[in-house]
Amino acid sequence: MLNETLRSRWFSACLHAGLWLLLLFAVLGIGGRQPLFREAEADPLAVVTPVPVAKLENLFASTNWLKQVVEPASQNAFATTHFIPPVVPAPPPPTTRKVEITYQGYYETVGGPRRVMLQVADKLSSIPVGQSVISNLWVAEAIFQTLTLTNSANQTNLLTLNVKKEVEVPLK
Repeated sequence: MLNETLRSRWFSACLHAGLWLLLLFAVLGIGGRQPLFREAEADPLAVVTPVPVAKLENLFASTNWLKQVVEPASQNAFATTHFIPPVVPAPPPPTTRKVEITYQGYYETVGGPRRVMLQVADKLSSIPVGQSVISNLWVAEAIFQTLTLTNSANQTNLLTLNVKKEVEVPLK
């Protein structure tokens, strides 16, 4: 119903005529006069207590300012330590490292000790049973399918033939 009213010819004609009538009143000044503005008279009883300005001096005294925590080279009133992340101590250096070891088998010579073929990282080496492989890691026993490595804390690592295994050893 509102849609029909807004689309009717009578409504648009009345609106058009009303706008022309408002323009005519504005041009001719028919509509009243401007109000008379005058300065208000001051009432001495209205202000009972004045503003306490004596305490304002203490508000801006330098003793009330916060101590600035900025370097003396850049004395900036807008400097802040709020956005500086706290200093986190560096983690301690690692004491161990991981090494990949692959057991490649063993061999024996006549009258000689049993020697183990190990690939430590990318280096192939032949180590006799009972000798050190890396830092405190020794070859304890070598048989056909497995190799037993031990360290000074009597922890053993069992390596299978041709299988890479990561072993943790202390740094020198």
